[in-house]
Amino acid sequence: MLKKEFTYSNNRQIWRLLLTEKNKLIIEERDINSKEVFFNCIEVQSGKKIFSNLQLEEKYWAGIEAIHDEIIFFHKFINRDMPDHTGIFAFDINSKNFLWKVEDLIFLFVFGENVFCYKNKFDTREYFVLDCKTGNLIEELGDDSKKINLLRNQSFNTNNYDGYLFPSSFNSYNSETKAYNNFFNELKENNTIAGTIDFIELNNLLLFNFHEVQSDGSLTNRFKAIEYLTKNVILEEVLNSKTKSFIPDSFFIKDNFVFLLIEKTKLKVFSIKNFN
Repeated sequence: MLKKEFTYSNNRQIWRLLLTEKNKLIIEERDINSKEVFFNCIEVQSGKKIFSNLQLEEKYWAGIEAIHDEIIFFHKFINRDMPDHTGIFAFDINSKNFLWKVEDLIFLFVFGENVFCYKNKFDTREYFVLDCKTGNLIEELGDDSKKINLLRNQSFNTNNYDGYLFPSSFNSYNSETKAYNNFFNELKENNTIAGTIDFIELNNLLLFNFHEVQSDGSLTNRFKAIEYLTKNVILEEVLNSKTKSFIPDSFFIKDNFVFLLIEKTKLKVFSIKNFN
């Protein structure tokens, strides 16, 4: 079964969902009209709010670089017309305080307990290593891009994506998805579907979403969860109604929790119980 744990919405557009190593959910929301960005944090296991409506001094042109060891690394944008980032603002989730800030460096990646960053020069970059928790300078690497690229590759290889499951697109010609040929082909016969069917299979649980064409030409993004052997429908949700375009990345699984993004402004979280 799927048990609903909580529903979350501030009636603002949910821009990003990020999870910490300890399953704290960071929600980035943007109010397009007021030009403000808000950051919220929820403990997935309990649904408890850890902090709400956090903002930087820059109210809109800001975002998240990474989350490491319960620290969020924020950035600002250089200006409204350029996507380039600037500044590093380290915020501790547990204490709900900024640990340190630097305005003139640009974030690259985190590796171990260090933040690797740089400063643009006229024709090159100057690289620096900072302590994650204090922002203190540990090392200056000059313009040694070879060392930086080596360390960045090592950091990517140590990223932990255990427990995550993301949808795959059904393809009747792909050997990995042929097991579902009859089921999804029947679904296509009984519904007017545009685009792909995206699905996750976990034990006997099959979760999928598809875009159904309506009589007025609009699309309805539907989600279903079924017990595959019996074909019993466990959960149905409309993720997006009256949309004119395909909405990708509408659901995912992390550690037996299912995350559904609905109408871009609402999040529903379900726990997976007793599926073998």
